Amino acid sequence: MTCAALAIASLSACANAPPVEVGAVASEPVSALGQDDYSATLDPAYVLRPSDVISITVFREPDFSVERLPIGSDGTVALPLVGTVTAAGKGAQDLSRELTWRLDEAGLKHPSVTINVLDHASHLVTVEGGVEEPGVYPFQPGARLSSALALANGPNRVAKLREVAIFRETPDGLAVAKFDYVEVRRGAMLDPVIQPGDRVVVGISGLSQFWQDFLRAMPAFGIFANAAR
Repeated sequence: MTCAALAIASLSACANAPPVEVGAVASEPVSALGQDDYSATLDPAYVLRPSDVISITVFREPDFSVERLPIGSDGTVALPLVGTVTAAGKGAQDLSRELTWRLDEAGLKHPSVTINVLDHASHLVTVEGGVEEPGVYPFQPGARLSSALALANGPNRVAKLREVAIFRETPDGLAVAKFDYVEVRRGAMLDPVIQPGDRVVVGISGLSQFWQDFLRAMPAFGIFANAAR
């Protein structure tokens, strides 16, 4: 449902609703607007990198399956029948489709390939903007936005907590999602899972005018959208 549709539905509901008694207000975690995606430990759009370790399972073809396969420093993997294939810079689903096509071209009947990421080359997140100690930090798998900010010793006194953006590389290019960290701390907005290579930018008046305008203009829905570099 689009934002416009949501707004219209809300207005209609308000027009037809009976009077509401004033009472205690309790916030509930928001699971709509695509935020459920951030409860996973790995984003399906994660971009493979050199030294990542993957498994390749070819359905009912154990001779062509590999339990642990490191991606080489040149970003490639080598498989029987297929030869050398570039893996780095692609998503697991993209690589799966390419290997399925190549195996089919090599004569394997109706191949079905599944790719899983077993280990990441590095879990690093960049935190900058309105934090006490901007920098690049290692983190544990499954860590969330709140953990990333804690690594940078938390927001500083002039941080604009309602303007926090996460930039992420995807197979389709650079994507960005905006979060309202005030609502995250209240439990009214999901605390998103951080992915390797993410860049977290906390709003601050010291940012360039371009970034200030960019962060203000984005809706805090926690949905990744393509961003111009």
